[in-house]
Amino acid sequence: MHTTLTKEQKHDAAESLKRFFTETLDAELSDLQAGFFLDYIMSEIAPFAYNQGVEDAQKFLATRVEDLPGICFQEAMTYWRNQKGAARGVRRRPGG
Repeated sequence: MHTTLTKEQKHDAAESLKRFFTETLDAELSDLQAGFFLDYIMSEIAPFAYNQGVEDAQKFLATRVEDLPGICFQEAMTYWRNQKGAARGVRRRPGG
């Protein structure tokens, strides 16, 4: 999947690159050079960060799905126990 930036994001990122080059490397970048450098970073380097983000999200969601039975559990055969108006609903599984 190709990561894209809005026109405003691209402008802000290019301005940040120009400032970085000026303040850190004591070099000047034109708007055109900053735009080309940003395009290079977005096509060559940004996918590493994007893929890591996808992997992190996948791990996060996998742990949530694995714990789903422990988070959402509807106990059966509770009619007689709940006759005095005790609350019914989704609750944590006993021992989970």
